[in-house]
Amino acid sequence: MDEQNGNGDERLELWSGEDERPVPLLAPPTTEPSPEPAIHGDPPAAPDAAGRPIRRSAADFSAERILRDTAERPASGWRRAVFDLSGGLIRLGPSAAEVRHRDLVARVKTPIAGCRKVAFISRKGGVGKTTTCLLAGHTFAAYRGDRVIALDGNPDAGTLAHRVRRETGATITSLLTDLERIERYADIRAYTSQAPTRLEVVAADDDPQITDALGEREFRRAIGLLEHHYNLICLDTGTGVLESATRGILDAADQIVVVIAPSLDGARAASSTLDWLEENGYRHLVEGAVGVVNGVRTVNGLVDLARVEEHFAGRCRATVRVPWDAHLETGAETAVEGLGSATRQAYLELAAAIASGFSERFERGS
Repeated sequence: MDEQNGNGDERLELWSGEDERPVPLLAPPTTEPSPEPAIHGDPPAAPDAAGRPIRRSAADFSAERILRDTAERPASGWRRAVFDLSGGLIRLGPSAAEVRHRDLVARVKTPIAGCRKVAFISRKGGVGKTTTCLLAGHTFAAYRGDRVIALDGNPDAGTLAHRVRRETGATITSLLTDLERIERYADIRAYTSQAPTRLEVVAADDDPQITDALGEREFRRAIGLLEHHYNLICLDTGTGVLESATRGILDAADQIVVVIAPSLDGARAASSTLDWLEENGYRHLVEGAVGVVNGVRTVNGLVDLARVEEHFAGRCRATVRVPWDAHLETGAETAVEGLGSATRQAYLELAAAIASGFSERFERGS
């Protein structure tokens, strides 16, 4: 806006975004005398709250105190064009989409006290449970600064580790075999593969006869080891909630994500999974659950997805819809940058929904 000062000069001010003061592009002349330069050895201008002289230290030189505000370049759109054309002089407030993105990222970064364990479950195969576990893990690892790991808990030759570049031939079986010799994080890294997002993965054995031998006790031991070295554990499970391995994972989990196919039988299977959990001592997990309607190809199909989401919204703490993405159909290594923008946004929303429960504590066995 333009406004006149008392001397007839014009001053142009632009708002630079939320919670920022106007930045004068043309400052008016001032009649006030310039302050005298500080003289070395002079006492501070003002005492502290107790009346003592303020004691200066190197801590005074923080970025927040010393550096001038800098313009954050908009990610895209006409705001970015204006920013670039003006050389950063014109700073417009963020768009609604940018504000939403910042809010989601802030939620994804919710601090975790100790270790949080999130299990991804579904009684119906082929609904994208493993993919959902992996990409939620990628999203957390990309935005958070702590350690995030995904554990393949599928006793039927799980494929979680095949979606990242393998750095080791070690599996959960070898991890358990050497468990007594693992003391530090540096030791455990020999048993994990790390993706560019910083997500680490512990693989399952390809031989189902080996994985069949892993039950509730073994998975509880593996999770017990991982929680000493990682802040967040994403747990992929098999399709049988009655299996011993899945019971061990559910007993250790703090939260669950229920993956739902966008079909009538998929929604029915997911809801019956919640029924079983409520009836078998896992009501606390249902109360904090997040439902994911996964692989949605069109919103105008025969299945009324709005009614499906309404059903699970009444049973879960949150629901998220993830669109179908061609990049995920190959079943090969998953590159996050290869996903469509709508898919990446959906997984960011999923991670934020999960993270909103990090501070909640549910009483087990309720």
